[in-house]
Amino acid sequence: IDLVEPSEPFSVAAWLSEAGRAVDRIRARGRRVLFVGGTPLYLKALREGLAAGPAADPALRESLAVRLEREGAAALHRELATLDPGAAARIHPNDWRRTLRGIEVATVAPASHGREATWERGGTHASTAPMLIVDVPRKLLNERIAARVQKMFSAGLVEEVRAAEANGGIGATAGQAAGYSEVLAMLAGRSTLSDAIEQTIRRTRQLAKRQRTWLRSFGDAVWICS
Repeated sequence: IDLVEPSEPFSVAAWLSEAGRAVDRIRARGRRVLFVGGTPLYLKALREGLAAGPAADPALRESLAVRLEREGAAALHRELATLDPGAAARIHPNDWRRTLRGIEVATVAPASHGREATWERGGTHASTAPMLIVDVPRKLLNERIAARVQKMFSAGLVEEVRAAEANGGIGATAGQAAGYSEVLAMLAGRSTLSDAIEQTIRRTRQLAKRQRTWLRSFGDAVWICS
């Protein structure tokens, strides 16, 4: 929040750097650090670091995102298996983010195939911290997602996106966010307001499903039924 403008690109690596500084500031005040949220990719980076690789290619990433929507994660995972069998073996077929990144790396820097991955550590020692996952029943979770999306639109999401576009524009990172991309499509005349709301609900539910898949990969986590 209040870290970068909607027009600016922002990566997991950039976030990890900012998070490391935030952790240092919190610990300097003698406080305990809590990571709270539903973004397992960022948590994994905080706990384990990031594999070094080429910088993101916005055009390629956008084309892969379109293909993901059209063809599905399984098809792209099969493509990754032909480009980099080793990477495909390490990545779960449902882990679409890492699948897309794998294709991107294989396409942008094919000469790096077969090399041992190096890791950039966050230096936070988060891997030693207890990890708790609140397990919400699917029916209740879907109801909460629908209510949350309705509240987002009622609270002015359309006006927020319109204002962001008028003040510097919305970059590729922010433009991928659930709600933002649907409102952008509506403002461009490709859908109606009700379409945007329903699509945001559906996409957020899909995101929650992928998050559960991610969270299962943390073997040391304690699941708490709500």
